[in-house]
Amino acid sequence: MTGGSSYRLLRPYARFTRMEPYKNWSREELIARLQQLDPHHDRPRPSHPHQDALRKSKPFDFNAYPKRKIALKFTYNGIHYGGMEFQRDPVLPTVEGVLFDALVHTKLVDREGGLDGCGWQRCGRTDKGVSAGGQVVSLWVRSGSSSSKAAVSETSQASTEVQPSPSTEPEDTAEDGPGLEGDFGLMGDFDEPPTNASLSSNPPPPEAAEDDNASYIYKLNHILPPTIRILAWSPVADDFSARHSCRWRHYKYFFSPHGLDLAAMSDAAARLVGEHDFRNLCKIDPGKQLTVFTRRILHASIDPADPARPDGLHVFNLRGNAFLYNMVRHIMAVLLLVGTGLERPSVMSALLNVDPTHPLPPFRPGEPAPPVVQSKPEYIIADPLPLMLWECGYDAGALDWRVDRTAKAATAGDHAKSPIRGMLCAHERALIGAALEEHFLKAAEAHHARPRPYFPLGAPGVDVLPPGAMMSLPLGGGMVKRAATYTPLLERKRMMTPEEVNERYRLGRGAKRLERRAAAAADAGADEDVDE
Repeated sequence: MTGGSSYRLLRPYARFTRMEPYKNWSREELIARLQQLDPHHDRPRPSHPHQDALRKSKPFDFNAYPKRKIALKFTYNGIHYGGMEFQRDPVLPTVEGVLFDALVHTKLVDREGGLDGCGWQRCGRTDKGVSAGGQVVSLWVRSGSSSSKAAVSETSQASTEVQPSPSTEPEDTAEDGPGLEGDFGLMGDFDEPPTNASLSSNPPPPEAAEDDNASYIYKLNHILPPTIRILAWSPVADDFSARHSCRWRHYKYFFSPHGLDLAAMSDAAARLVGEHDFRNLCKIDPGKQLTVFTRRILHASIDPADPARPDGLHVFNLRGNAFLYNMVRHIMAVLLLVGTGLERPSVMSALLNVDPTHPLPPFRPGEPAPPVVQSKPEYIIADPLPLMLWECGYDAGALDWRVDRTAKAATAGDHAKSPIRGMLCAHERALIGAALEEHFLKAAEAHHARPRPYFPLGAPGVDVLPPGAMMSLPLGGGMVKRAATYTPLLERKRMMTPEEVNERYRLGRGAKRLERRAAAAADAGADEDVDE
């Protein structure tokens, strides 16, 4: 018998050795292997003493409990999710979908009512890959407060009968430009219409909150993945809305200062403060049919992420009363171009100067008046990874953030129940990962020189950009676009104006959808709120 024949005869038995990886096994072979490794697989499993009683138990009756309205503050790592907003058939899980499932599992909300049934409202929507440090949602939950068990309000009972969930039909969107936009423009980092109207009921008074040993934080974090953490909860008034009661939102965008003129970026960022038309610094969603693109920016600055490390990571801090679709990432893309020296800070004033009948004056004395730019030039927006919704601002007294008794006990010594234990572990792993990447780079530099720096243009110690040299244009998050030439923003091809985009949508594929939306609004007796 030859060696080849011997191998063919032995091959069927080699499945149960280390001669072949498990990934090539069939389902039946894997099951057989698991049964071989488990000596107890064929033994009868003991039944629960009350198993029959559990099977015959009645479904959980939400109408037997009172309801209270609360707000939840939570954080999430957006790299693991397909955005904040619930979707019917998401490619990646969404933050809302995962959080709602956890609320259902802990029997705080009824799945049958969906998001509408619990009066769900979110402070803002975040794009695929975008994170949050202080996202807020408000909703009605089942209450276990002894002071409110006497009766269930009629409105609370009616709220559980609300069946339809908010529409999750995807909106038609167009790409902002070539490159990465198509991969990252799935959701949108903007303030969206409310998912429902506020529900009216009679939640327990504030003094009853301490008696309600619901342990929201511990129970939800025990169910949620470590990439979503509930930080605090607050009792709120019946008419409180996480979205409409919000007065401002604070976004942070982290970036490396290497190769960037931070002073020029600060100059460009300062031009954002005040009330401006941001149509050239957002993505136009024709499904919303927006006609007003004016937003007020309260603060914009370029700062070290850690003041103790002025040469380390920096952050673009942006705080405003409301934001448009992908607005922060558009602004950051322009700031990065300004930082390289390829654009001057005045380009930001030009992109904000959209109305020829009311042109903007020069930003400072001695500077020429900015040109009027009525439609957006084509450019790639910044990567979503470094963007974070950091904080949501509300009127004083509207919220009273609390941690439940279980979370307090964890802080006092029971670290296994601490809501930040997993965060500390993740932070340590991230530091180790960064150290590894740094040493990989050092190992490579023993044999290879770093690319010659060309940015920021004209800076001391920076090489002059030779004709035809390939440039790495920064897009944030370590992403770059390679290009041999650069066309200034104001000389690029212009996209359609918002009016043209809306009209094309109304006359084309969006006509039927807009008719259905108008009919639904008429049936409800109110016009749909399409934006703040």
